[in-house]
Amino acid sequence: MTTEGHIAALERRHQELDRMIQTETQNRLADDLMVAALKRKKLEVKDELHKLQGATRQ
Repeated sequence: MTTEGHIAALERRHQELDRMIQTETQNRLADDLMVAALKRKKLEVKDELHKLQGATRQ
């Protein structure tokens, strides 16, 4: 997979995690541990995105 393709996949994953977090937090019986895990994963994806985007700009 090309770097651009990998970045696009990470952006899609980031959006998907955001939707999952929103859905879970709207639930009256939201699982706080699940929300926290999703937010951690979203942050990991964001960090990887920034790392790759920085590498492509150099």
